Amino acid sequence: MQLSEINQGFEQVFGVAATANYFAPGRINLIGEHTDYNGGHVFPAAISLGTYAAVSTTADQQLHLYSANFPDEGVREIALSNLAFAKADGWTNFVKGEFALLQQRGVTFEHGLNIYFYGNLPAASGLSSSSSIELLTGTIINETYALDQSALTLIKLGQQVENEYIGVNSGIMDQFAIGMGKKDQAIFLDTNTLDYQYYPIALDDYEIVIMNTNKPRALSDSKYNERRSECETVLARLQKVVDIQSLGDLNIADFDEYAYAIGDETLLKRARHAVFENQRTIKAAQALSDGDLARFGRLINASHVSLEYDYQVTGLELDTLAHAAWAQTGVLGARMTGAGFGGCAIAVVKSADIPAFIANVGQAYQAAVGYAASFYRAKIADGPHRLNMTVDLEIE
Repeated sequence: MQLSEINQGFEQVFGVAATANYFAPGRINLIGEHTDYNGGHVFPAAISLGTYAAVSTTADQQLHLYSANFPDEGVREIALSNLAFAKADGWTNFVKGEFALLQQRGVTFEHGLNIYFYGNLPAASGLSSSSSIELLTGTIINETYALDQSALTLIKLGQQVENEYIGVNSGIMDQFAIGMGKKDQAIFLDTNTLDYQYYPIALDDYEIVIMNTNKPRALSDSKYNERRSECETVLARLQKVVDIQSLGDLNIADFDEYAYAIGDETLLKRARHAVFENQRTIKAAQALSDGDLARFGRLINASHVSLEYDYQVTGLELDTLAHAAWAQTGVLGARMTGAGFGGCAIAVVKSADIPAFIANVGQAYQAAVGYAASFYRAKIADGPHRLNMTVDLEIE
């Protein structure tokens, strides 16, 4: 698809020409899973797959929203005077939430918008399509209504939409990775302080391959909130014996010293993952910085093992992909990425071996699960931005 096709679609749907185009990426997380809401480190990167929009202003007080991914739904009409969450409104809630929370902060919208969306992120895949829509919408609002909000403000707004409007008790990683994305660089982020550092993705003759289970997941309907609640219970118990603000404050030696206070086998596993995964993430960033790709790959593998056995958020589909990847030639490491319960995994694979890797892992997955996985070669991309309408981009 070309960008011009999105603009042609916009004109067919709304009867006027678009006046601006925007893009916001999705994201992968190299390592550091379920650490963001535990005050630990994460190591994500924005990717070239994401969400596109064509926009024009209107004279009314309505949002006119259309998704080329859901053409049967037609144009969804949303009054700016009635932005309450409604489950039946589906994907448009991620757009409505941005406007609603800005209204709560005192922002007045004097006119409406026509917005035509097109996304090439697989839906419910763990590549953060919801945060992509949130940051895309925030960027559109910020520029169209001249709000002059910082990138960090839009990132925090996106998280607030997830937490308070949608009802998913997620951390800040997804919005931060997207909002601060930079081409060919990953972000080493301390979620406790929001201190961050960019690391060039220098993989030599290796590439990152995204492996989609094609098993959709919905965070609000999954055990995601349950895992977060379990970690909050652990933290409360540990705070009785040690002065910490989050599980990310503990190193491995500290955890060993104070683990007696947890008093429950399941909670012990959850806490062990949160603490050890944070330390793995710190080591992985250093390994990548040192050019030690073999160690980087081993740490990725260890992350999946911890997510499989201690945090228990993988399941047949993600485990099949990771385990099959480990058995292939030219693979440094593989792990699930995102919240789990379906969605995607990633593998670091030698470029020359990628065709055989896809064939072999795909065959193993089909045999074990009964339907096909999908594979994408990941490109690390910039964060949300306005597109040049005079350049007819090729959209994957």
